[in-house]
Amino acid sequence: MLRTRVCDLLGITHPVVLGGMAGHTAAELVAAVSNAGGLGIHGASAETPDELRRTTARIRALTSAPFGLNLLLFRVSDAQIDAALAERPRVMSFAWATAEQSLEAVFERAHAAGSIVMHMASNVPEAVRGARAGADVLVAQGSEGGGHVGVMGTMVLLPLVVQAVRPKPVLAAGGIADGRGLAAALALGADGVLVGTRFLATPEAPIHPNFKRAIIESDGHDTDLTEIPDIISGRVWPGAFSRARRNALIGQWAGREWELRQRRPLVVKEVAEAARSGDVDHGVLFYGQDAGLIDAIKPAGDLVVKMVEEARDILARLRG
Repeated sequence: MLRTRVCDLLGITHPVVLGGMAGHTAAELVAAVSNAGGLGIHGASAETPDELRRTTARIRALTSAPFGLNLLLFRVSDAQIDAALAERPRVMSFAWATAEQSLEAVFERAHAAGSIVMHMASNVPEAVRGARAGADVLVAQGSEGGGHVGVMGTMVLLPLVVQAVRPKPVLAAGGIADGRGLAAALALGADGVLVGTRFLATPEAPIHPNFKRAIIESDGHDTDLTEIPDIISGRVWPGAFSRARRNALIGQWAGREWELRQRRPLVVKEVAEAARSGDVDHGVLFYGQDAGLIDAIKPAGDLVVKMVEEARDILARLRG
């Protein structure tokens, strides 16, 4: 067993948390991580209140263990926040607030609903902002991660955040795919890890099999930080780039973003069709540099247990 204070706070056995990736999590994946002793978090930002209620009911049908819900504050409505809080998850996870949004108000609502508040930050000022607003756990997200990230790597950002928000517990995110990453995070002062890309290459992840195969085949060098996916979606993220696979879609529009904005309606349709058909060359594939460490599709629960066992053995060896 590898127990930290985050385990006691969240009511879990292992300090491993599923990243709340909107559109990339499902009840089966969340429950698998929670049933293995970690904390499953569902990315709920793209769901209507009715959809969220159905998803949460499905999670509870699959596990009695604690789980969380994640909301991207810049894109959700009050109705979505209310719907998430009404489900009273053990953890409410938040990220990507705009500068004018009041974290204090949102966190107070979450605490009043009985939830522990987790807040993700890609830089030190945002972590401090979250800590001062009352977050119980901070997540330091490095640029190695997939999807929307900042520009500082995990190895530097993590100890800076730990130092800045002490004594609040911190989870490390970005580039962590196995027990080596967990052990390194603990050595740098984290109380656990939040993992995204590794859990995408699982039977439980609700993404196309071709997407999972692309992660397995990745050498870790095939992603870019780009604004192209956000231009296509028409959604501006506050202070974030997208880390996505450098495929034909990204190559076609890199350096021609101005033209992409002109042709966006047509490209949106093409990308949507690529997502449905599993076209990895013309769809948007979000995954992190740690894809280079992933060589097989494995059950999510097994990954949690294996990650902890490997980290425990590494730390024991170093102590010896």
